[in-house]
Amino acid sequence: MRVVNYSEFRNNLTENLNAVNEDREIVVVSRNQGKNVVVMDLDEYNSIQETLHLTSTKANRKRLEEAIAEMNKGKSVKHKLIEK
Repeated sequence: MRVVNYSEFRNNLTENLNAVNEDREIVVVSRNQGKNVVVMDLDEYNSIQETLHLTSTKANRKRLEEAIAEMNKGKSVKHKLIEK
């Protein structure tokens, strides 16, 4: 995670955005006035949102934990993907 102040972020905008997109770097922009902000790659953000959604209910978390436990015990079945 990279922390930069607002002026540094603005002056090196392309470099900072490239680091976010290409290196999956999370950039925290600190501000003298106001709250800090986080800049992150959209795919990374969407992944976090999906994880939050999948774990948002107790029942779903339990199902996921059980599935992971079965997989770790070797109880999973490997399937070939269907190619179109």
